[in-house]
Amino acid sequence: MKFWQSVAWVEPEQLIPVVRFAEELGFEGILNADHAIYPEVVNAPYPYSPDGKAPMTASDPFPDCWVSIAFMAAATTRLRFSTAVYVLPLRNPFEVAKACGALSIFSGERFALGIGAGWMKDEFEIYGAPFKARGKRMDEMIEVIQRLWDGGMVDYQGEFYQFPRLQIEPAPKNRVPIYVGGDNQAALKRAAQRCDGWIGAGNLPEEVPGIMAQLKALRSEAGRKWEGFETIVGLKAEVDVSQLQALGEQGMTATVAPPFPFILGKTSSLADKKRLMEEYAERYIRHF
Repeated sequence: MKFWQSVAWVEPEQLIPVVRFAEELGFEGILNADHAIYPEVVNAPYPYSPDGKAPMTASDPFPDCWVSIAFMAAATTRLRFSTAVYVLPLRNPFEVAKACGALSIFSGERFALGIGAGWMKDEFEIYGAPFKARGKRMDEMIEVIQRLWDGGMVDYQGEFYQFPRLQIEPAPKNRVPIYVGGDNQAALKRAAQRCDGWIGAGNLPEEVPGIMAQLKALRSEAGRKWEGFETIVGLKAEVDVSQLQALGEQGMTATVAPPFPFILGKTSSLADKKRLMEEYAERYIRHF
């Protein structure tokens, strides 16, 4: 079992000391969050809460994913980094391929691209990006980005993207792993059949075995091996070490220490964050 720390909404000035401390404690990696803009009025319901209310607000910090990961990677030597999750259909696939390829190169392949289709229709409307077809466009974007990472000249003729032979340089040494976030069937299928891992949106422990079984079946149907497929699952209820071991046997490869505001409130000191991380490491990490 591996352990990731979410740094969603961490005060920017505390980000580097937090990740350095996470590395000292034995965390596997760091997950940051993404919203490029946040409207004053959000009409779209948040799909992962019973009342449709999102846990974030416009005043919560969302520093640029790639800039912050670059700084965090430069400040550490072992930690891995990913996004939970980057709203891919809002963006340009060429720019994502270029930025993420560079992150892989400069971090020593410690970066994985965590993507999601997005839930906030308001954000898509502001960007001028079509919301309804975001899943199909994302599937094409994954193909485009992976081909660009393979290096050399590539072209593409799809429903949403068409371009002549071109390349990005330098391409990463290997394809950057892509993890898909989301609990719906489309996300599970996309993760299993097209990508390298899955990131949960927050699950009860009793839900995990069923999700792992679905992912294993989808991998098998696609003729893809289960070994090496990452499943990073944030749990919505406390578990003990034996329960985590049992979930690992079901196929869960990693879990996530929750965002600090969920426990400490909207703002907290660096000392409080370190204390919380140390308690988490003592409770879980040091047993694995």
